Amino acid sequence: MKYSKDDLKNRLSPEQYAVTQEAATERPFTGALLNNKADGVYKCVVCGEVLFESGTKYDSGSGWPSFTDPVVDEAVGSTVDRTHGMVRTESTCANCGAHLGHVFPDGPGESGLRYCINSAALEFEEDSEG
Repeated sequence: MKYSKDDLKNRLSPEQYAVTQEAATERPFTGALLNNKADGVYKCVVCGEVLFESGTKYDSGSGWPSFTDPVVDEAVGSTVDRTHGMVRTESTCANCGAHLGHVFPDGPGESGLRYCINSAALEFEEDSEG
């Protein structure tokens, strides 16, 4: 699903727009969701698609919210990112294509992956029972 530039600029903060539409990165240790420990789900700020569950979030020490796995593998897409003189794997929302962050092969989970995600790309929905 694609949204118009005007719609996104009206709905998103300047930082959310820069991160999700221009592949910017928020400064480490500044994201609103970095230290969130509540139970719930993390959704794409652009389209509302559920991407990660709180049970997969952990403190990687990187300065960004980190997750071991998406809610389902198909929720998060990936592409090769060759910017800034590096080769990394970019994480995107599979539903709308929004830039989320990057995925690295150094995670503690069964998959061995660390989804390093910008808070600005996410919205959090707390469990109603939490």
